[in-house]
Amino acid sequence: MISLNLPAADIKTTREGERLMVFDVLRSKFVALTPEEWVRQHFVSFLLHHKHFPSALMMNEVGVTLGGVTRRCDTVVYSRGTAQPLVIVEYKAPTVAITEAVFRQIASYNYALRARYLFVSNGLTHYACRMDYAAGRTQFLQDIPDFADLTTE
Repeated sequence: MISLNLPAADIKTTREGERLMVFDVLRSKFVALTPEEWVRQHFVSFLLHHKHFPSALMMNEVGVTLGGVTRRCDTVVYSRGTAQPLVIVEYKAPTVAITEAVFRQIASYNYALRARYLFVSNGLTHYACRMDYAAGRTQFLQDIPDFADLTTE
């Protein structure tokens, strides 16, 4: 797999027949290793080990119903105490550019979840946004924040 713009991660892989599988620490199971999954596992490791996100508040592949259709958010981080979505993360393969369409996709998930933060990454480029619902605007952040710096107001 391609080298990413993320810290090295302890990624466990195995083979099931012809398929290469990767262990998803949040789902506690092996899943197919696709380029997008490679990004997900590195980014989750980054959040856990470098940005101090608690694994107990994180879930991969969270179902969201939009217009009667069930879609899946790549990763959702919940706030302490309230169990409300705090962060939605959308991953793309390293070969996929982060475009306006990607932001529209995560915004559609956020229409249902109303998370305070949105993160987007293709493993090479990362974006973090803070939603200001009161003012009706989105603020792009300079870096992915540490969990302790996230606000839930």
